Amino acid sequence: MPASLLHLQSPDPISVAKKLAERLAATAVERDRRGGHALEERELIRQSGLLTLSIPLEFGGAGADWPLVYATIRILAQADSALAHVYGFHHLQLAGITLYGSAEQQRRLLMATVREHLFWGNALNPLDKRTVATATTDGFILDGIKSFSSGSVGADWLTLSAWNHSVEGALIAVLPASTPGVTVQADWDAFGQRQTDSGNVRFERAHLPADLVLQTPGQAPTAQATLRSQVAQLIMANLYLGIGQGAFEAARNYTQEQARAWFASGVDKAADDPLVQHRFGKLWLLLRPAELAADHAAVLLDRAFKQGAALSAHERGLVAVAVAEAKALSHQAGIEISSQMFELTGARSTSAQYGYDRFWRNVRVHTLHDPIDYKIRDLGRYALDGSVPAPTAYS
Repeated sequence: MPASLLHLQSPDPISVAKKLAERLAATAVERDRRGGHALEERELIRQSGLLTLSIPLEFGGAGADWPLVYATIRILAQADSALAHVYGFHHLQLAGITLYGSAEQQRRLLMATVREHLFWGNALNPLDKRTVATATTDGFILDGIKSFSSGSVGADWLTLSAWNHSVEGALIAVLPASTPGVTVQADWDAFGQRQTDSGNVRFERAHLPADLVLQTPGQAPTAQATLRSQVAQLIMANLYLGIGQGAFEAARNYTQEQARAWFASGVDKAADDPLVQHRFGKLWLLLRPAELAADHAAVLLDRAFKQGAALSAHERGLVAVAVAEAKALSHQAGIEISSQMFELTGARSTSAQYGYDRFWRNVRVHTLHDPIDYKIRDLGRYALDGSVPAPTAYS
């Protein structure tokens, strides 16, 4: 199905996401063991039409709101959190074009994404200042390296940041991944999220045309532009939540269908054991608040996104509070459920054939993206004196 027809032929992207998740789930365990680049599965995502979900109708996209975009990310994360990460970060790059780019850049880049079925990757790691931009008469020359470049392997275009020493500030830009001097390295080797294509991107005398610069070096971002970090943080929250939901469902199914009742329980089926039921109830109480917080944050983010330049700093701060709540709760749900599930399913569930360990490995790796303690600190400050988080690339 052509991506540009998603909003006409598939009025229910949730159904599309669920069918795609089923396809990804069929090979998720084996691909997790193998790692590397999931070329075929990324093509399934491309063919689904979901890559245009967040692009406005005026540019040929589906025109979905953020709650719907996040719902699809969460659905995919239940099946395969690595590819859900790649998919979610594609939409993060599109959000960056909307938040940083001029009207002409938005029109040109977003329409090209629809027309050419482009897949976007990330090379914007703000803490990695090793990529330097040197001004020329028609743009910049890029030299250096960017780490943790999610989705970069196999991407058609990249969003990037680069440090400019003349003003001691960074620029934000986009560039085709095939640009001479750009090398995308498939060297991601973490023990989880193995297929997120999050290796290094190297720049060697790569030319960045002026018309592909979204934010000039040292340019102060508006309240609207700082929403990019909130888009990113809420993507992560929904990834953690999706992993927790996937782990819960795997544990539930195993308990009902395969787990053996403990001899001292006095019941024939593990699912009838009151202690097992109690523990599942406690896991459920981790999931539900995280789900509600993530949905609430998505609504606030969508509302702020649509305000555009009229968004105030305080309104932006309230979005950051809601996103921090969602991320903290999803972090806890993902970590605890993916670990405690084995206490409910028992020793046989640790067999490699099930691959249940991937839930914990994936969420453990991804939750290290930025320290959750700082999110909780921000919430503590807000609870004490009503101060909202200061805009950074992570808050």
